[in-house]
Amino acid sequence: MLKLRNSFFFLPLLCFCFISISDASVHEYKGVKFVSKGNAFVVHGGSEGIYSSFADPQNLTSAIGDSYIRFEKVTFRRPKESANASSKPIQAVLFEVEDRESIGGSAYGGQRAVCCTADLAKLGVCLEGEVIYRPSTVSPNWPKVFGVSFNGDEEAATLRYSSIKVTKTGMYNLYFIHCDVNLKDLILDGKTVWKNPTGYLPGRMAPLMSFYMFMSLAFVILGIFWFSQYARFWREVLPLQNCITLVITLGMLEMALWYFDYAEFNESGIRPVGITIWAVTFGTIKRTVSRIVILMVSMGYGVVRPTLGGLTSKVIMLGATFFLASEVLELVENVGAVSDLSGKARLFLVLPVAILDAFFILWIFTSLSATLNKLQARRMMVKLDIYRKFTNALAVAVIVSVGWMCYELYFKSNDVYNERWQNAWIIPAFWQVLSFSMLCVICVLWAPSQNSTRYTYSNDTNEDFDKDDTDLALIKPSPTPSKDFRSAAEARPAQGGNGASNGDLEEDKTE
Repeated sequence: MLKLRNSFFFLPLLCFCFISISDASVHEYKGVKFVSKGNAFVVHGGSEGIYSSFADPQNLTSAIGDSYIRFEKVTFRRPKESANASSKPIQAVLFEVEDRESIGGSAYGGQRAVCCTADLAKLGVCLEGEVIYRPSTVSPNWPKVFGVSFNGDEEAATLRYSSIKVTKTGMYNLYFIHCDVNLKDLILDGKTVWKNPTGYLPGRMAPLMSFYMFMSLAFVILGIFWFSQYARFWREVLPLQNCITLVITLGMLEMALWYFDYAEFNESGIRPVGITIWAVTFGTIKRTVSRIVILMVSMGYGVVRPTLGGLTSKVIMLGATFFLASEVLELVENVGAVSDLSGKARLFLVLPVAILDAFFILWIFTSLSATLNKLQARRMMVKLDIYRKFTNALAVAVIVSVGWMCYELYFKSNDVYNERWQNAWIIPAFWQVLSFSMLCVICVLWAPSQNSTRYTYSNDTNEDFDKDDTDLALIKPSPTPSKDFRSAAEARPAQGGNGASNGDLEEDKTE
């Protein structure tokens, strides 16, 4: 008796393919070889989330609003030496992820197979040498299984041109399968076109186009606020504020480029390589500069130290290393053929970025601790208040990031077949929102104003700025300053004409 169990054969294939869905709605196959899986030879043709076609009450023939998967010039080629051998059909198997159990079967509870064996054929449930499948309990006309065979000594066989309309929203998977050992060297050429009602953008990526449009508007609003303040108080602008201006500009360019990238992708079905590379590069530069700016702020650059001193080369080296690692990872994920990248290769590229990020976080909080102690020791209460707010915001961002990473791991581990693909866009969108929120906090705390000089470094001969903050030995102030100290502090403004120094001393007096 034939028993159809869970589709264990497709589990490793689906796990592999759903880690990274193909990055184009026009799937091209150029000399793709079949891979042996169990008793079958398989090529993964694509996996995409597709929304159902829009209702067409007027029965219009226009393709606008239709969802479909179209096969164009899908050709199978066999070597010349195999042309004289008889062959079994090569079949295309298209199914929705919920119907995965309808593919394959086993006789008498034995080993599961995708291709019909002699024992199964004797039971009359399938034809030997063809794919085992049964109609879906939800959609009787699914899965779609059709194929082509070689005629005589032909070296090529072309699958008939067909367009399959999608009437149900779901994650659809396409496999090309044959069961003939004589065709083990078979190769595949051609393409399939996958279309959603609103365009060629894959279903899980479609919400990102609207998301990047709103993010572009958000950066424009932030840019208007920042640049208006910059123009009003340009004489008071600090070097640190110039770095923040660069980050905002890069963010505006990145969001706009991502939007145009997805818009062109949605229109043509082929991802524009040039726009994608520019979007990836601007985004990587923005993330690198952002981390360096946060590190510089944490070190007290321009506030308690005029320069980074001997740490400059180390900061530049860390930033350059992070840029290279992130650029390679982003280019591979967004420009390369993602579905062709194995899990080990992804891990090899992700690990360096994660390690460098962890190093940035460790260095940032170590420097922040030293800077806070220094400001408290020097009783610079206005600057100390700003740095405390910055530290709190940064700590919240790190805690939220860790929590979101845990959720992301939970999400992926419990969605093996990517059945929750409609919500997958939230994961990359969250990181963009979090980084934008952190940028807004920095812009509010360090916005250009007429009092910007109050937050700048004031010359003090008692401090050695060439030492690393983490190694600096701080002298704690006595709880009750002596009269001599008070008189010296009151006499100091008369000796110096630096406005920034006066600001610091006014802070001392408030204590």
